[in-house]
Amino acid sequence: MTKPKAAKGTDWARIDALTDDEIERMAASDIDNPTSTVEDWADSIVGLPPLKEAVNAKFDADVVAWFKSQGRGYQTRMNAVLRIYMERHRKTG
Repeated sequence: MTKPKAAKGTDWARIDALTDDEIERMAASDIDNPTSTVEDWADSIVGLPPLKEAVNAKFDADVVAWFKSQGRGYQTRMNAVLRIYMERHRKTG
């Protein structure tokens, strides 16, 4: 494995000498990186995002203006709103 250029103050020899158990103990005590639980991942989805399909659709001008006013990615947000609607109605009907 090629090591990155030694950053000032990095003791790569000490890092390489750490055992897996030591690394696990260090990670478990890191307050900036809390351990996750099975419950944290209960609603996660593993897989590729759905394919996108280009469509020609017409929306009310004020709806488009509002989404655009929220900044870049307005089409992605519009898609997210439609997805939530679809998923809620697919489950109930």
